Amino acid sequence: MEEEDALELLQRYRRDRRILLDFILSGSLIKKVIMPPGAITLDDVDLDQVSVDYVLGCAKKGGMLELSEAIRDFHDHTDLPQMNNGGSADEFFLVTNPQSSGSPPRRAPPPITVLTPPPVPVTTPPPAFAPSPIVSAASRSESFNSTQERELTVDDIEDFEDDDDIEEINSHQVSRRRLNDASDLVVKLPSFTTGITDDDLRETAYEVLLACAGAAGGLIVPSKEKRKDKKSKLMKKLGRSKNDNVVTQSQRAPGLVGLLETMRVQMEISEAMDIRTRQGLLNALTGKVGKRMDTLLIPLELLCCISRTEFSDKKSYIRWQKRQLNMLEEGLINHPVVGFGESGRRVNELSILLAKIEESESLPSSTGELQRTECLRSLREIAIPLAERPARGDLTGEVCHWADGYHLNVRLYEKLLLSVFDVLDEGKLTEEVEEILELLKSTWRVLGITETMHYTCYAWVLFRQYVITSEQGMLQHAIDQLKKIPLKEQRGPQERLHLKSLLSKVEAEGGSQSFSFLRSFLLPIQKWADKQLGDYHLHFAECPVMMENVVSVAMLARRLLLEEPEMVNLHSHPTYETKSSKLFSEILTPEKELFFKFTHNPETAQNK
Repeated sequence: MEEEDALELLQRYRRDRRILLDFILSGSLIKKVIMPPGAITLDDVDLDQVSVDYVLGCAKKGGMLELSEAIRDFHDHTDLPQMNNGGSADEFFLVTNPQSSGSPPRRAPPPITVLTPPPVPVTTPPPAFAPSPIVSAASRSESFNSTQERELTVDDIEDFEDDDDIEEINSHQVSRRRLNDASDLVVKLPSFTTGITDDDLRETAYEVLLACAGAAGGLIVPSKEKRKDKKSKLMKKLGRSKNDNVVTQSQRAPGLVGLLETMRVQMEISEAMDIRTRQGLLNALTGKVGKRMDTLLIPLELLCCISRTEFSDKKSYIRWQKRQLNMLEEGLINHPVVGFGESGRRVNELSILLAKIEESESLPSSTGELQRTECLRSLREIAIPLAERPARGDLTGEVCHWADGYHLNVRLYEKLLLSVFDVLDEGKLTEEVEEILELLKSTWRVLGITETMHYTCYAWVLFRQYVITSEQGMLQHAIDQLKKIPLKEQRGPQERLHLKSLLSKVEAEGGSQSFSFLRSFLLPIQKWADKQLGDYHLHFAECPVMMENVVSVAMLARRLLLEEPEMVNLHSHPTYETKSSKLFSEILTPEKELFFKFTHNPETAQNK
């Protein structure tokens, strides 16, 4: 009964809030109301997404009101605690049924004893303190897969009005689970010179997934229907709990179409971007008889097939174009997996063309469009031969080497793997996890992923999620994936050769150091486990089972790392080896070897 009363009061509060905003915006309190892009009247604006405080502030100042700024202010302050700075605590107004709302408490708060310290003479002015990191962090719009600050765009606002996009609104809700800081658990890969963000990687990873799904004939462009009963859908959303599925099996379309829609929601991709990408990829295949969609140079084809008119505002288009250009530079120039050979001289021409395309946006409309068209034509002539140069064992045109520059491809694959987590509860796997993992296998050809790389990346993603959520189930899933990573003698000769070529140079305080693929992912896991075990009284006093699992993680990672040579570059120091790492080396007795054999091949171990 109390929960029903609370929900009724919340609904009544929201209705009163909309009545207040409608009165202020429709009256003469505001000098001028500037609609957000894409909106013509107030009926096109979702008043639930407008900050009342921002509107009242503009009314007091007697200035103009930009609704786009009011919407941004609402999202920036969503996570801040609600406060009433109205003054008197005896006044509380509701338009509808005010009697049932109750009155504010009349009793005074309990007294607080304040100890006054003796006055201390101050001879110098106190230092200026920086703003609290908690407040600054809470004022950002948060995304589940990204720590970057991201501005609300027009496409995001338009998606709130889409009939089929209520799940995406829910996916932006902040989790109620208390999350831990995992900033010190970082994979040993170099940073991107172009400044690619997590959001850029996530969006490009989804484009790769669509292209691979298109190669199987599962790519269609869905129709976009406008919402007819927006208010009723929002009220249904208010009663939603985080135990509900984002897309239930009964609501999901069957087959690959429904699974791709689930992936779109899981990866927080807007419907507008989804439709643009699907249409662009389908247009890219026009006239290319016998060409598979997953062998396309995806960023280049999207640049050529998607025009500026398909975006709601120029800022969104420039950001999208910049991401595609950065992906081409990172994939083709900065970290190629296949050597350039005689075509190396054309790399400089490619860099110049990328810069000219970006420069065309600052030129007058006619001049800029002409320069962009000419540069894209020249870019295609240079980029396609670079991307399709054959690697060992490839036939010409069989594989498009634009995203297999090792650390770019695993970063993209990492973003795809993050879609297995429930967007409403980061400590759980989504119901469609097995279907998602099977679908991701279609991207292995484009991203150059092997079975060993998949198990390693998946174990890393699961382990980091355990550190963030402290969910024991995630740690057990990570252990299961670590056990599936083949040992060196269990890998085929071609995969051993491929993994040997995957090196990354990371700059550190002591100099630069090279890491193999397995060391890049497993070394941070091992060091984290060693640190926990080094102070086990502190971390495992109340949960011995967790200590057992962390020991398993440390031993599995250590066993795999023993097969990996430590490669040190110029001006670097040897890898620091913790005391617990030395201890593992010393106690690696035949019994421990039997444990490793059991974890990787239980049947063989039992026979012994």
